[in-house]
Amino acid sequence: MTAQRTILITGATDGLGRCIAETLASPDVLLLVHGRNLARGRAVTQAIEMAGGSAIFYEANFASLCAVRQMAEAIAAAHPQLDVIINNAGNGDPQRRLSEDGHELHFAVNYLAHFLLTQILRPCLGRENYSRVINVASASQRPIDFDDVMLERCYDGYRAYAQSKLANVMHCFDLAKEFQGSNVTSACLHPGTYMDTHMVRAAGVQPMNSVYVGAEAVIALVNNPCDAISGRYFNGKREAQANAQAYDIDARQRLRQLSMDLTGRVAQS
Repeated sequence: MTAQRTILITGATDGLGRCIAETLASPDVLLLVHGRNLARGRAVTQAIEMAGGSAIFYEANFASLCAVRQMAEAIAAAHPQLDVIINNAGNGDPQRRLSEDGHELHFAVNYLAHFLLTQILRPCLGRENYSRVINVASASQRPIDFDDVMLERCYDGYRAYAQSKLANVMHCFDLAKEFQGSNVTSACLHPGTYMDTHMVRAAGVQPMNSVYVGAEAVIALVNNPCDAISGRYFNGKREAQANAQAYDIDARQRLRQLSMDLTGRVAQS
């Protein structure tokens, strides 16, 4: 009998994340679904259970590192073995806003929250079974200006979003290198262009693809048994080249140190 896999999906109450969760619903999977709205959380867990699966909802506002820490610690206490983490939650607000910790909101929600979450949950990866971390990135990628990471000068919403997504790719590559030789792997992807999500519609963009297209691409990485995909970036289901900065070891080291400083290495709490 196959052991039940435990899969955590952030941003799972709407759009791509919800589609991934509902598609993965089965008796063989325990889904840990994250969101910031309790009513939507209950709705998605009920949908998963009606499909024959099982789910637990975790509520947290990813604009708060304290909330991320509390959620991660609760998950670690309840689920000592995680088989997959899908870092999917995101912010697409074009206005310049700050998180509760004073960080530019795209960088905080799309990247820093997932960096911290993954750091805290590291002891739960690969303890008993093979584990994988999947970062949902984007083909929209802009190099990080380490002299103005929070874009206090000449703010542009697209650039803020794009650099946060590149940071997710860089994080994936770092994880893959760190876990090399273990039973933990890491991959990242652009799931699809202008999928039919609230974020895309709110931006006034006409959707080009169904969220099912993106969900299929993510689930292909979830189920791919090959270690060779670790440290790779995919556009949909095909391997692709990320922005050149993602392959710059010095830039990745700067980002990692910055991330540790900005999160206060909260995982040590």
